[in-house]
Amino acid sequence: MLIQGILEDEGYTTCVAKDAQTAVKMIAEDAPDIVMLDIWLENSDMDGMELLKKLTKSHPSMPVIMISGHGNIETAVSAIQFGAYDFIEKPFKADRMLLLTRRALEAGRLQRENQELRLQTLGGTAELYGDTPLIQQVCQNIERVAPTGSRVLITGAAGTGKSVAARMIHSKSKRMDKNYVVLNCAILSPERIELELFGTEGAMGRKQGVLEQAHGGTLFLDEVADMPMETQAKIVRVLQDQHLTRLGGGERIDVDVRVITATNQNLPALMEQGKFRHDLYYRLNVVPIELPSLQDRLSDIPVLADYFMRQAALATNTMPRSFSADATALMQSYDWPGNVRQLRNVIEWLLIMAEGGSDQPIVADMLPPDLKQKAAAMVHGQGVVELMSKPLREAREIFEREYLLSQINRFGGNISKTAEFIGMERSALHRKLKFLGVQTGEKEREVG
Repeated sequence: MLIQGILEDEGYTTCVAKDAQTAVKMIAEDAPDIVMLDIWLENSDMDGMELLKKLTKSHPSMPVIMISGHGNIETAVSAIQFGAYDFIEKPFKADRMLLLTRRALEAGRLQRENQELRLQTLGGTAELYGDTPLIQQVCQNIERVAPTGSRVLITGAAGTGKSVAARMIHSKSKRMDKNYVVLNCAILSPERIELELFGTEGAMGRKQGVLEQAHGGTLFLDEVADMPMETQAKIVRVLQDQHLTRLGGGERIDVDVRVITATNQNLPALMEQGKFRHDLYYRLNVVPIELPSLQDRLSDIPVLADYFMRQAALATNTMPRSFSADATALMQSYDWPGNVRQLRNVIEWLLIMAEGGSDQPIVADMLPPDLKQKAAAMVHGQGVVELMSKPLREAREIFEREYLLSQINRFGGNISKTAEFIGMERSALHRKLKFLGVQTGEKEREVG
């Protein structure tokens, strides 16, 4: 597609939905930063305007640019009234579309920041939530490193909460009253990223880069692995010398910035491939913090789901809803490839789209269809076909093994909590696991 090609040439990551139904599903699983939506949608159960109304309800902070080949003033006004960020008519110039894209992304970012500030005012905080040892260890590391001023490299899969961890470090640091500036290296072209980092100076005036804007505070470089090699060399010099020069200028500008970086890529592997500088890596990786995937802490899902439900309810001025045991169990049976971000998107979707009132709990049947199907497939394990081919005793052992493994995984490997939930004595569960040949590798933990 033309639009996809233009955006990807500028360094944006894109995905395409073939119809409205697919778009709704994709956005529910992993909401994008912006949506380009054509009014005319082929093979769809709704047109672009109907989908726009749906998206502005379920994702109010996500900017939508409407596109039409048969637009007029009335259509454009209607699109804006229904919540679109802007309207563009085909054929359009690439420069105009890119300008609108940049402005819409910035507007979406500001709206999310305002929403976050509102949540903080109402008592919410941007923090990592969970009771599992993995996430508790991350929180302890943040508490230790935050006051020191050391540079931190945060790693982990997409959606695990790297940006939340970075903001926590700033909010607990001695720079908490100073600027906190974010730059996503993955969405900018090589030429653009240096303009954003170092700023510009010339006949048209001067513009501060993010390094200057963060003076005295913290600069968070997200997806640092996508930074061009030429820019990496310049960042090394800034980190070493603590000063910079704007593009097109000659004045030396001193900067005092704490740099926090994050990536979901393997930087050592990229260094071996010559795609990431060794000297930059060792300057950034003073204190490494790795965030676990949601699959590794499934027992945190009830806590996270309740937290995201309260957040979403505050943001939309509605009443939060609770979750039934079957809905919670199904969510804990899913592998969450989009991690915590995906869980948050699903909870926000449920608050808006699930049937029933606020006094009715969310039940398993209300979960998005794709999530239910995949979770059910995972629970089935070796499958009904294999069970049907076995004698009763062997089939029972297969079922028990799969059931117990699912429950142990659900409770993060904690045998005591698993035994309590399924109604067995802990010692009896250990004997059953040994009989079934299940190795848990559990470290002794207290129930709590």
